[in-house]
Amino acid sequence: MRSHLSRRTFIRGIGAAGLVGGLGVWRPQVWAMTSPGQPHVLTGNDFDLSIAETPINITGSERTATLINGTLPGPVLRWKEGDVVTLRVANRMSAQTSIHWHGILVPTNMDGVPGLSFGGIDPGETYTYRFKVKQHGTYWYHSHSGMQEQTGVYGPLVIEPKDPEPFKYDRDYVVMLSDWTDEDPRRIKAKLKKQSNYYNFHQRTFGDFIRDVKKDGLGATIADRKMWAEMRMSPTDLGDVSAYTYTYLVNGLAPNGNWTGIFRPGERIRLRFINASAMTYFDVRIPGLKMTVVAADGQPVKPVSVEEFRIAVAETYDVIVEPTSEAAYTIFAQSMDRTGFARATLAVREGLSAKIPPLDPRPLVTMDDMGMGGMAGMDHDSMQGMAGMSSMSGDSMQGMSGMAGMDHGSMQGMDGMSSMSGDSMQGMSGMAGMDHGSMQGMEGMEGMSSMSGDSMQGMSGMAGMDHGSMQGMGSMQSHPATENGNPLVDGQAMNPTPKLNDPGIGLRNNGRRVLTYADLRSTFADPDGRDPTRTIELHLTGHMEKFVWSFNGVKFGDSQPIRLKYGERVRLVLVNDTMMTHPIHLHGMWSDLEDEQGRFMVRKHTIDIAPGSKRSYRVTADALGRWAYHCHLLFHMETGMFREVVVEE
Repeated sequence: MRSHLSRRTFIRGIGAAGLVGGLGVWRPQVWAMTSPGQPHVLTGNDFDLSIAETPINITGSERTATLINGTLPGPVLRWKEGDVVTLRVANRMSAQTSIHWHGILVPTNMDGVPGLSFGGIDPGETYTYRFKVKQHGTYWYHSHSGMQEQTGVYGPLVIEPKDPEPFKYDRDYVVMLSDWTDEDPRRIKAKLKKQSNYYNFHQRTFGDFIRDVKKDGLGATIADRKMWAEMRMSPTDLGDVSAYTYTYLVNGLAPNGNWTGIFRPGERIRLRFINASAMTYFDVRIPGLKMTVVAADGQPVKPVSVEEFRIAVAETYDVIVEPTSEAAYTIFAQSMDRTGFARATLAVREGLSAKIPPLDPRPLVTMDDMGMGGMAGMDHDSMQGMAGMSSMSGDSMQGMSGMAGMDHGSMQGMDGMSSMSGDSMQGMSGMAGMDHGSMQGMEGMEGMSSMSGDSMQGMSGMAGMDHGSMQGMGSMQSHPATENGNPLVDGQAMNPTPKLNDPGIGLRNNGRRVLTYADLRSTFADPDGRDPTRTIELHLTGHMEKFVWSFNGVKFGDSQPIRLKYGERVRLVLVNDTMMTHPIHLHGMWSDLEDEQGRFMVRKHTIDIAPGSKRSYRVTADALGRWAYHCHLLFHMETGMFREVVVEE
């Protein structure tokens, strides 16, 4: 199926090729740089942008897109750090629109989020954005109205620095990745609400079951299938929307369009990768070339040489490459779910191409990926209520080897085992046969947090659990009360970790040097320098089957704003309780990612939170007003994973 879908994606573009130049009846006005220059780039201080509905043909079938100045993507806007820019955005459509300057530090009324920072741009009206440019680097802009980001309202931003950058290059190309669908995005959302795996054609089969039995044994295989079924999840769910409906684009061109960047052998080329997709993570490589990462989310980083990187939705990476021996190289960006790819070429002249590599094997999500390592065999909610175990030491649950027989709710009410002494639970070896409610009423077990290293030794009833009978679960994660018993929450990460040195699902041990967050180090020290005065922990939550997404189990419409005091330094901790990756974007302020010891690593505007991970970053509340804070997967944001952040005096 994998090869069928990728071939299908490629052939759809070929079907359009017979119409006009390989791109259908509508040919994008390609803005990306070639040797003589970079057409459809707007430079200076004064800009006029117009958003209108425009016929487009990407796949062989004409559709209506919403485009900026008639191009897909919109024109490259080149600004200079320190300048004041004025941008007049005219709405030529019948629906309201907006432009958000992603990652750009602007006053709240210039941020472009209808309902928060301004009222939106009504049909026939023009809104004037005017602000000083306080930064440099690679960014992008997009609509924050309805589903327009999916239908074409996005474009690149390149801001020239006022001071020389610490690296040199001879050519400069934007490589904007995106996903296009011929379907109405509202129809996609409706399908996902009715059947969340509608676009997932990689469900496990009976043949997979037989292979797993041969490898792992019948009992383990049945327990695995039972566990996933009870969670109403699938280990093949890597993305909500696949190449079944998506065509993946580079600079507005389908794979057969073959966007090409020209080079001369020996030149250093800067490639500004921007993921402008609505829902797609890309794994990017250029076979035959190493890439030196020099910037992340517009901010310079200490150079790191890699062969591949994963770029989350809304992230940007700048890399330097030095093509020498070949006449052409393929820029290959496969979707994380391995159903399709975007493709472009670096070549010494137009018309050349290089071999396109096959898609990598499709990985499966594991319990370890979801921060639930060692929980195999336990019913989905069998440990609900054990929220206070977060401070237990590494040995504190040794010997709990046989609670596998516990059913739903078997430990409900264990609200506070916080003050138990070292030997207080020894001998609790008969817990294996506990039935529903067998420990109900044991109020006061909420914490379990003060238990000493040996305090639960002898609890041999949890024998069905692996990883050394729960050794190392000293960091058992607590959860907000709003998650418990919540029909909009289908899982909880019990032992999440930062996973900063993890390249991600499908990229581990693939024989290539893959970028990780642990590799990213800003070229500057912590710009604030202060320790945070308080910590705000938020859980990324959802229900796969119902296709609802939220923070702390509370959808945006039912939530209260997160309130920050102007000037304060706060630590945000995000815990991913879902099996999906989430790119989290805070408007108006930088997000300073920390390592496991709370030390500043890298400044970003979008923080990717992998399944089963717990990552923290610092924010300086230096921008008064109302700001959006959300998952940048469009359909996750639209179904509830959104909060308002208010910075007040």
